[in-house]
Amino acid sequence: MSFNTPINRFGTHSVKWDSMEAIYGVPADDGIAMWVADMDFAPPACVQRALEGMLAHGVYGYYGDDAGYLDAIRWWMQTRHGWTVERDQIFTTHGLVNGTAMCIDAFTKPGDGVVLFTPIYHAFARVIKAADRQVVECKLANVNGRYEMDFDAWDAQMTGNETMLILCSPHNPGGRVWSVEELQGVADFCKRHNLLLVSDEIHHDLVMPGQKHTVMATLPDISERLVMMTATTKTFNIAGAHSGNVIIADPKLRATFAQRINAMGVSPNSFGLFMAAAAYSPEGAAWVDELCSYLQGNAQIFNEGIAQIPGLKSMPLEATYLAWVDFAATGMPAAEFIDRVQKGARIATNYGTPFGAGGESYLRFNLATPRAVVVEAVKRLQMAFADLQ
Repeated sequence: MSFNTPINRFGTHSVKWDSMEAIYGVPADDGIAMWVADMDFAPPACVQRALEGMLAHGVYGYYGDDAGYLDAIRWWMQTRHGWTVERDQIFTTHGLVNGTAMCIDAFTKPGDGVVLFTPIYHAFARVIKAADRQVVECKLANVNGRYEMDFDAWDAQMTGNETMLILCSPHNPGGRVWSVEELQGVADFCKRHNLLLVSDEIHHDLVMPGQKHTVMATLPDISERLVMMTATTKTFNIAGAHSGNVIIADPKLRATFAQRINAMGVSPNSFGLFMAAAAYSPEGAAWVDELCSYLQGNAQIFNEGIAQIPGLKSMPLEATYLAWVDFAATGMPAAEFIDRVQKGARIATNYGTPFGAGGESYLRFNLATPRAVVVEAVKRLQMAFADLQ
């Protein structure tokens, strides 16, 4: 497919486009939606064919015999990530926000501290607070415009009340692909403070050419405290399927999670299973390779354009399609630079504050859209901040 082909998403119950004006005041007639993390691209043809097969059959009953679905996951993780997964280690949840909530419910108790390396995906803090747990923000170090781990500072923050760490790998919103050494540092940090490690790797396929993602589960001596989370939804733009996988190698942790998921009556949506089984295939892999090259081109255009605006700085993108732009050097309060982006450039973006400590001067821009839209967005931003030129 051509990622340059525009697809009109208005009137399709797209939260990203149909809710843009109500939430941000960005006009629907000529606004650009660059907030919610889904792509403006159709999924690969193999996913479409799977759905067409369901429609042609016309009966939508309970899904049975999930061996093919589980083996598609196993094939993908082995082939794309060098990670061996067994069928009985895989649980299917209603997406990974649900997976996160299930992990919090299964492995912590009310009042426990849950550690986040901030700024980080905003839904984590939301579900932690809703579950009556405490959010413990460990701020990432910004070293020359790139996030790095700061274990010495974080060690000093720990009180003993913390029982879980949720890691975002690759990192959203900073776009970092963590090195093996950094991931080993995370594992060691969890051992020092007796933390269960939940590694959300939903962006692990969306890695820029030349970068290498390391699956946390491939590190030695970590399985007894590790829960992995992955999904097809971000990779293939099928987030509406609300399907994700919690993968647990350790038998004791697996039994605990199984008990909670059974108690909650969670069972998967058949549409998501059909789509996932089709996506995790050689055809899907070829599509992802093409996608990542295209996203890299979009990121280059966006970052070069942002660099021409004094006071704005976009983090180098190693993974994801989410640009993290710092407005601090403009000297403007958040209300002013947000107003310029929304009213001046007519672009809807995610505000940085909900991502936690360190995100206050940032906005997150979704670059997974046809290149012409990225070019137009850059032009609008340059005009909205033209007085700084």
